[in-house]
Amino acid sequence: MAKRINTQAGEPSLPSREQIVAFIARATDTVGKREIAQAFGIKGADKIGLKRILKEIEEDGDIARGRGGLSKAGRLPPVVLADIRSRDRNGDFLAFPAEWDAGKGDGTGKPPTIVLHAPRGGRKPRGLTAGIGDRALLRVEPDGADGRYTGRVVKVIGKNKAEIIGVFREGAQGGRIVPVEKRSQGREILIPPGEEGEAREGDLVSVTLERETRFGLPRGRVRERLGSLGSEKAVSLIALHLHHIPHVFAEATLAEADAAKPATMKGREDWRDRPLLTIDPPDAKDHDDAVMAQADDDAGNPGGFVVTVAIADVAAYVRPGSALDREALERGNSVYFPDRVVPMLPERISNDLCSLREGEDRPALAVRMVVAADGTKRRHTFHRVMMRSRAKLSYAQAQAAIDGHGDDAANALLDTALRPLWAAYAALREARDRRGPLALDLPERKVLLTPDGAVDRVIVPERLDAHRLIEEFMIQANVAAAETLEGARQALIYRVHDEPAIEKMRALGEVLASVGVKLPKEGALRPALFNRILATVAETEHALFINEVVLRSQAQAVYGSENLGHFGLNLRRYAHFTSPIRRYADLIVHRALIAAGRMGTDGLSPDVTAADLAQVGEQISAAERRAMAAERETIDRLIAHHLADRVGATFHGQIAGVTRAGLFIKLADTGADGFVPISTLGADYFRHEEGRHALVGERTGETFRLGDKVEVKLVEAAPVAGALRFELLSEGRTRAGTKASGTQAPGGRAFKAAPSGRPAGIRNAGTRHRGSRR
Repeated sequence: MAKRINTQAGEPSLPSREQIVAFIARATDTVGKREIAQAFGIKGADKIGLKRILKEIEEDGDIARGRGGLSKAGRLPPVVLADIRSRDRNGDFLAFPAEWDAGKGDGTGKPPTIVLHAPRGGRKPRGLTAGIGDRALLRVEPDGADGRYTGRVVKVIGKNKAEIIGVFREGAQGGRIVPVEKRSQGREILIPPGEEGEAREGDLVSVTLERETRFGLPRGRVRERLGSLGSEKAVSLIALHLHHIPHVFAEATLAEADAAKPATMKGREDWRDRPLLTIDPPDAKDHDDAVMAQADDDAGNPGGFVVTVAIADVAAYVRPGSALDREALERGNSVYFPDRVVPMLPERISNDLCSLREGEDRPALAVRMVVAADGTKRRHTFHRVMMRSRAKLSYAQAQAAIDGHGDDAANALLDTALRPLWAAYAALREARDRRGPLALDLPERKVLLTPDGAVDRVIVPERLDAHRLIEEFMIQANVAAAETLEGARQALIYRVHDEPAIEKMRALGEVLASVGVKLPKEGALRPALFNRILATVAETEHALFINEVVLRSQAQAVYGSENLGHFGLNLRRYAHFTSPIRRYADLIVHRALIAAGRMGTDGLSPDVTAADLAQVGEQISAAERRAMAAERETIDRLIAHHLADRVGATFHGQIAGVTRAGLFIKLADTGADGFVPISTLGADYFRHEEGRHALVGERTGETFRLGDKVEVKLVEAAPVAGALRFELLSEGRTRAGTKASGTQAPGGRAFKAAPSGRPAGIRNAGTRHRGSRR
């Protein structure tokens, strides 16, 4: 029963936001609307006002909603479902939340550690007992200010059911497992003789953990051999199994795909004579969008254009409730690794029947947009068509022709197709500049592999106007889809990007203050505010770092049935329409358009409700986050493989994260992330100043601050986990703000001798989110 909180006479009947947040923060038990209402004496119609206040506080990021109720943002609720993974040096069990939002906590993305203290002195444990591999319901409470918690077992949900993925290493008897997760690094699992199953040296396996003694390695049993990691080419296999990404199509799904017949002209407009063409990366295998533009001959639209975007008609082949549809929903999207693609749809559909191949008849759903000379869209219409792509060009081919040095294929299309496209893009770009979307300038690194799957090099591909043209055409088509469906009162899935939470804005303000930039506290929260900040630092040493910090301050884009707008693009409504081959959300939008326009019997069923689509949105949003994590971790592992033989080499980098445990470093050339443990920083005692995002020496005042450029030496690489450990060579800043004295590195940078303390184990390499996909 919640304790009643007295309010002073004359106060309003509803508590303030601050009072509610303080009450939730103090709570030692589950807190919901009912408990808050009881505590503050809220009755009757005032409960509606309380519900509104709670929703606002949650949207601002000050509280979080979990399965058990409400809790202070970034803090675990009093009761949490957790997996017991290992022991510490004292023999205490270490558990981690079964579900954790990487945007919470201390900013590193790591889940908090829950310590389950073991009985001392040989005493028998009181209450329920659990062991490594168990999933349990724990009652937890904060343990100091370092983000750790202590906990006790309330209920054991699953005994020894936790699955560990690792690499098998053969021994004289049995073997050992090297876990692939970073948080499990340094804690191998012993496989007794006879428990190896079919595992061989270097195989990726799943392991069921068994009981263990208080000290020593945990014991396990190989449950399944997942594949061989004999070469770097198979490194993406780790992420597939670690994140449970479906990558083998069911027989029923493949049978449906193989039985599919090419679409016919029935119910379609004939657009096969229109000069539509595809512009894609040179290695693209599926082509799901084609474009064309021409001057508008309407005298009422002087200087205007007619822009057409045609998208592969996947709905013609993937019917609701079919095996193809069920598996596409389960996958949610295609997943792209440097060494492989895990498609949402079988190759017969994605690379053949739906791919807009040059010179071949293909069904499409197209939008025809009439654009004014200043880029304003005047009207648009959707059409179900049969088209025939005039040409297949790469971005570089199209750009080279516009720049005056194209090849024969592109030059042949210069006057009839490419120049009209660029003219229409110039108008749309003018409208985009007026709209003012978030203008982040971050390099997109691409890992290039050798034929045998090893990393060849990491490059930053040149960003061309051809890329921007296709991107802007796709954005306009997506907006048109959302507008059409809203106008028809047709349920749909929106692409939602909410504005940043107040909590993240406060953190951003602290970071900006550390580099002498002030975050405006007045005015509406708009992308223009962030663009002014980015313009302020554009020509400074902090430009890249501030761009990344601004990106981290943004909300995660998700799919939902309610329209909250798209903050980053500065659009009131937005939906994904242009990539149904690789995104399930787009397939739903296609079906909705078919239903709204009465363009066939394969549209969205009228029985599908907004609630149904909200559930689908949650599922595919989770699949997207899963894919992003898998892609990011695979790149980390590939680069760790690449750098493993360069232990001892020095690199330029930048401090990308500051925590109580040490510094996260992002390397300048590869973008790889690694960790510098605080214990290796030197003889001084360093304290973490959270507000300054810095580690500061207690005695010397030497300071290592977020965004500082540094020189590091690679000390250790763990390719299986994708973890790197560095030693810092650069001196920190002194109290005067300059570099401390030391040996001069090339370019005048001071650096220090290696610390003499014992090396720490590899920590979480702190990979950073690339941010939301539009």
